[in-house]
Amino acid sequence: MWVADKCTLILTEGDSAKALASSRGRNISLDRANKLKKSVSFWVITHFRPPTLNRNAGAGHVEQLGGLSTYVSGSPNSKLAILLISDVYGYEAPNLRKLADKVAAAGFFVVVPDFFNGDPYVPDDANRPIQVWLKDHGTDKGFEEAKPVIEAVKSKGVSAVGAAGFCWGAKVVVELAKAEFIQAGVLCHPSFVTVDDIKGVKVPIAVLGAENDHLSPPTLLKQFEEALAAKPEVRKPNPYFLMKSYN
Repeated sequence: MWVADKCTLILTEGDSAKALASSRGRNISLDRANKLKKSVSFWVITHFRPPTLNRNAGAGHVEQLGGLSTYVSGSPNSKLAILLISDVYGYEAPNLRKLADKVAAAGFFVVVPDFFNGDPYVPDDANRPIQVWLKDHGTDKGFEEAKPVIEAVKSKGVSAVGAAGFCWGAKVVVELAKAEFIQAGVLCHPSFVTVDDIKGVKVPIAVLGAENDHLSPPTLLKQFEEALAAKPEVRKPNPYFLMKSYN
């Protein structure tokens, strides 16, 4: 198991993006995090409104990977890859791509697939509320589509793949972690994730909860923490981390 001495945390756009920044297991406020940006290994990027999508955003490029249009950043010769899975607003969110570029600059090969095939959620579309949109873009479909992307990444010589998912994407990551398609996972303000999901996780995982999130409220995050702590393979210090944010 892996024990993280530091946590690199980058938050992107989303409907519940205010979250914890943590270093060496110490919870700190968002204001404090911003003051420490230069001395601690993390970046905090927050956005409280739907992002303005931009297909040309980022320093990387878009290519076909595992059957999906995918934003790619970093050296394809890296042996370590990160799969970033967006929230419902999709892979053209500028801050998500900025995140990918930051991680790539640290030496990772980063891929951000378009799991929605050019059809991200549009909150202003009254004829297609989120419940209707989700019928076309369920997380189960995202899980299946992630598999060939991971295989395509591994075919480049990558030896380990980690994944981080935001909101909608967190459910996809937890499914990948249960099936051991990835070597580590991060769930950022997760949606649709259950206690049973957490109990089924088989790789090191971090759960980063938002302050106000009706889909993953503090009471549910506490259950996640208890489920991870009960795993027999867990040792101290705990390689499974639950990090929560409160003001």
